[in-house]
Amino acid sequence: MKNMNHIVYMVLCTISMGLLASCAAKQVALKIDQYPSKQGSLREMQYSPAKTTFELWSPGAEAVTLRLYADDTSATPLKQVKMRRRQDGTWTAFAKGDWKGKFYTFEITQSSSRWKLHETPGIFATAVGTNGKRAAIIDLQETNPEGWAEDAKRSRILEKDAIIYELHMRDLSVHPASGITNKGKFLALTEHGTLSPEGLKTGIDHLVELGVTHVQILPMYDYASVDESKPDKPQYNWGYDPLNYNVPEGSYSTNPADPTCRIRELKLMIKALHDAGIGVIMDVVYNHTYDVENSQFTQTCPDYFYRMNKKGELGNASGCGNETASERDMMHRFIVESALYWAQEYHLDGFRFDLMGIHDQATMMDVRRKLDALGSNYLLYGEGWAAGAPLYPNEKLAMKANIKNMPGIGAFCDDMRDALRGPFSDDHESAFLDAKPGFEQSIRFGLVGCIAHPDVQMDQVNYSKSPWTTIPSQSINYVSCHDDMMLTDRLKASVQLEEGELERLDKLAQTAVLTSQGLPFLWAGEEIMRDKKGVHNSFCSPDSINQIDWSLKAKNQDLFAYYQGLIALRKAHPAFRMGMPEEVRQHMRFLDTPDNVVAFVLRDHAAGDEWEQIVVILNSRREPVEVKLPKGKFVTCVADGQCPCEPVNMSGIITVSAQSATILHTR
Repeated sequence: MKNMNHIVYMVLCTISMGLLASCAAKQVALKIDQYPSKQGSLREMQYSPAKTTFELWSPGAEAVTLRLYADDTSATPLKQVKMRRRQDGTWTAFAKGDWKGKFYTFEITQSSSRWKLHETPGIFATAVGTNGKRAAIIDLQETNPEGWAEDAKRSRILEKDAIIYELHMRDLSVHPASGITNKGKFLALTEHGTLSPEGLKTGIDHLVELGVTHVQILPMYDYASVDESKPDKPQYNWGYDPLNYNVPEGSYSTNPADPTCRIRELKLMIKALHDAGIGVIMDVVYNHTYDVENSQFTQTCPDYFYRMNKKGELGNASGCGNETASERDMMHRFIVESALYWAQEYHLDGFRFDLMGIHDQATMMDVRRKLDALGSNYLLYGEGWAAGAPLYPNEKLAMKANIKNMPGIGAFCDDMRDALRGPFSDDHESAFLDAKPGFEQSIRFGLVGCIAHPDVQMDQVNYSKSPWTTIPSQSINYVSCHDDMMLTDRLKASVQLEEGELERLDKLAQTAVLTSQGLPFLWAGEEIMRDKKGVHNSFCSPDSINQIDWSLKAKNQDLFAYYQGLIALRKAHPAFRMGMPEEVRQHMRFLDTPDNVVAFVLRDHAAGDEWEQIVVILNSRREPVEVKLPKGKFVTCVADGQCPCEPVNMSGIITVSAQSATILHTR
């Protein structure tokens, strides 16, 4: 009887194993849309001194081998481990003992793939070696600088109070006049006391002196186009070519071969900025990869992470040859978990999403909800458009027109940008700043933060025919950014400038930005009249084009003082950042003005402001203009390109100088 039970047991086991094998085979053969989702976190490596555990989601794989290496370049692995497949498509393995400091890859076998597969560090590597080819086994706790735990507890700046300054790590410090030692590195922004040859502040001290509240840093994750093995070779890229999304870029570290170095140095930079009272926003590019065949997405799970048409052709809404499929569960989860990882591990204060219009609204709102669960005042915004037509329904995408459906998420305001300086599509065409009529309503729309307002005639707004925000801080207001001409270059290209007009129009444009109810956004170096020698798209131009020449600060101290003064004015007066649309409609009204003049009043102690009334007048005419003021006794605080200016008392009618802004107030 005992033997019979044993035989029955063996038969049942054999049948069960056959069924499991059959199920596994069927699961491997599933179509991409039927792939199971991974259970638990997407993290692929968990270190401990006793053993390191590995998990890789690759449901279409026939076999996966974990390879462990002594370093990031050796040809022969120290150990190879065959991984086991779970029913959710995840392959697992572990390595006993202490493997800290070693490297690993996954070798995936999938005969049905149309792509050539090779070793990959996975999609969620958090530490890598040179050029991101192999992932590293590290203890992240050992990368934390002194005081890091306290840094996590700091209070973030309120969204409506943000003043954003976009910068590129290399641009900021590489010029000889920067006075910065760690040129082009994360550590550049930890150096205090740096001076230009004229003795003026540069680097982080310059940012503090200017008064901005946040820096938005161009991609600083691990990107593909810079060869980290050649640190002494001048190389440049903006970084919109993602390789490993969850690792800092090695070329910005002092030792790209050391996986802990780049992480610790980025944390040191972030802490230095936080200690200086400046939040850090990361520019993220989840909408596409550098290429498709060699991306970690393809190498891990071919075709799953990208949108394709019915013919199997890749979508190209990014203009880079591919677009990711955020609506698929694992891509959705990747974006959300990646953002949360950066927020928690690196204490970031917000994210700027490149070509956000490619992502679906549900994914963006999930990022918003998960960030809110971590704490308050994380900034979240992006480009509310795509470079082409995405392979997904427009009404479900995070386009600018759909921002009203996404509370807590903002978008860049091209309405006011192009109304001020001219369209993005033509560097030589001008607009309001060149005294061309017909752009006043578009500027009004931007000034109110793109909400519904009784004084804005939507049928005359250049792009949007209906309001697209629900609160004004959802509108990111600007006149130039990295993927565009500098404001200086744009004005030179589009306006027939006479003596002194360049600086006057620069000041006029930024007065509109910095007195708007939307969030003001500045591109690094605009405050000292930086240029890029007329280059529009300088993504891979040399340092000679992209670097900030800090000697310009001495030459343009008047311009810098004007920016500095406007920022101080905005910070001192809550009327410029009311927050709620009802407040804006009640307290902000526009004055009757002739063509090429926009004027508004912030009245009745708006948002509890100490000033009873504030009047802002923007005159782009090449001659002075008279504007009738509201009732009251006013005093000037900005006039004739000076902020602050010598106060002058007046009432009734004011004469505003050509190509300038005037700001007055009553107490």
